[in-house]
Parts: sequence; C-alpha cells; structure tokens
Amino acid sequence: MADKSIVLEEIMSQPQVWSSTWQRLEGNRDRLTELLASQCWDGILFTGCGSTYYLSLAAANLHQQMTGQRARGAPASEVGLFPAGVYADVDTQVLLVAISRSGETTETLWAVDKQHERKQAVLGITCRGESPLARRADLALVISEADEASVAQTRAFTSLYIATQYMSGLVAGDEPFVDSLSRLPSRLETVLQRHGEFMGQVAAGDWERVIYLGSGPYYGLACEAMLKLKEMSLSWSEAYHFLEFRHGPISLVDDRTLVIGLVSDTAEDAERAVLADVRKLGGRTLAIAETPGAGADETYAVDLGSGLNERARAALHLPLLQLFAFHRARARGLDPDRPRHLQQAVVLAR
Repeated sequence: MADKSIVLEEIMSQPQVWSSTWQRLEGNRDRLTELLASQCWDGILFTGCGSTYYLSLAAANLHQQMTGQRARGAPASEVGLFPAGVYADVDTQVLLVAISRSGETTETLWAVDKQHERKQAVLGITCRGESPLARRADLALVISEADEASVAQTRAFTSLYIATQYMSGLVAGDEPFVDSLSRLPSRLETVLQRHGEFMGQVAAGDWERVIYLGSGPYYGLACEAMLKLKEMSLSWSEAYHFLEFRHGPISLVDDRTLVIGLVSDTAEDAERAVLADVRKLGGRTLAIAETPGAGADETYAVDLGSGLNERARAALHLPLLQLFAFHRARARGLDPDRPRHLQQAVVLAR
C-alpha cells in the first residue's frame, strides 16, 4: 500500500483550511445576520445525511444551549419523507439549516423542497458553490477550501461544523465566542504536533471494539468519530451518551474494548466516573479533555490545552479521532482512501 494518502493529507490540512473557513464566514457575516434576523424564528432545524446528520445533532445542541432558541437535528430523509414527525406545527416559523459537503445529496434536497413548500427559508452550508443546494438555498455559505477528494469526510465536516458554531455565536450575540473560533487553527496545529503520532500508536492496539462517548454538544461528534472508524477501518464501533453507557451497553466491555471519551467541562466528574467503571471491568479508556484532570487515571489521555471553553474547542477533537480511524485502517491492512461500498454523495432517483 502506498505511503501517500489523500485522506491523510486532508486531515493534516485542517489548520490552514480552518483559517480560510474563518475568512469565508467573516465575509458572509452581514448576509448571515440579515437572514437570521429576517424572522422571529420559533426554532432552527439542522439537517443532513450521514456525517452531516451527526453534525446536525452537535450543532442543534450547541445552538439551543447558547441561544435558548429551540433547535433540533434530524436526518434529511425524515424531513423529506416524514415532515409531520419533524415540524411541530404547520404554522411554526422554522429556519432550515441544510448541510451537505457536495450539495447534491438527494435526501437533503428533499428536505429543502419540503421547507420551501412551507414557504420558509433555507440556509445551505456546503463546500460547492455550483451545487443544487447552493442554488436552491435562500442563503448559501460556501466553504470551498474545505472540499475534499476523499470519500470519508474530514476537513469538510469540521469546517462546516465551525460554520454552525459561528452562526450560533451571532444569534447569541456572543462576540467573544465568535472571536474565539478564529483561534482554532493555531490551537489545532499545536494539538496535532503534540498528539498526532500518539493517536496512531493507540490505534494499533488489538481492539475488538471501540466505543465513543460524548455528552451535550459532544454526543454528535462522538457519533461522527464512530462513523469515521467504521468507514475507514471496517471496525466494530458504537457511540453513546456517557451516562447512557451504563444502561446496558457496558455489558460489552472486556480487555479488548477501547472506550474513547470526549470529556466536557460541564459534566467532567460524572463522565470520568463512567470511564473509571470501564477500567474496573477490564476495559481500556482514552480520555480527550482540556486538562488531564485531578486524580484521573485513564489508560490513555490526551489533554487539548486549548485555553478555549468546551463550546468553542469542540472541533479540536475531530482531527485526532480522524487520525485514529486512518491509522486503524492501515493497521488492519485497509486503504482509508477507498472505503468499501461508499461514494462521495448519495444521489437517488425519486
């Protein structure tokens, strides 16, 4: 297998791409602010498919926490095919935030059409300005620098997620939070230098199953990390809310189980207690947190040391977990540039 990898290059390009993403967002600030203020929105509906559905879960949780505005993340297929189960009321004023790397995913376009049937606005967030999503959206945020040649999303996911963070910061009127996003590229460079090689070493372990845990806005990110591991390395992997893991799934733990926890500030003590339970049962843990934690005794630990709060630093987790998936694929003799059965965009005939 060749040493050169498209997906690895794209993972490692994220500090530069995030800088370009920030410039794009700042250049669209006025147009975005105008759309966000154009209605007294009863709620925000984030939607996507696959990776961008998980992005929607993380974005919705963060948005509601930051703004107090009702927000929900839903698969685009549910919006398009079962709208009554998604929209609470036909008269509810909802802004649809449709997220798609390619901008041509069929189910996402169904959701856009359903929203327009309601005569309500769509904010499209994509990497491709000439895509159907960009053309159909009332406003399109196009982060072209984040586009990818690879099948598995890496820099596209993180850049589009940062765009939703930026949006939420504007709605909340939280300029310090918005400004903190501009510091993510430099923080990521440091994180990759300190921990990138280490993630490859952990990925080479003899793991039978890998489980990701995240709470609050980190749950959707844990789901995305789980998906990356499945796509690239064909590994058995699941994702759960931290405390939900005790309610049944913890029965899976044995000495070939690695549990990776995205540790928050808000619930750090409760989350580290779950990881301690895993170790008592013979499993191994990897905690990714802002600081090592007083008295923490994880099998493996990554301290981000970003100086940013849990909401602002969220994207820093993903490049490390993408590297874990990449190296896990290589350890299993697989080519992460060519995931089995997958293509960049799912385009269906309706």
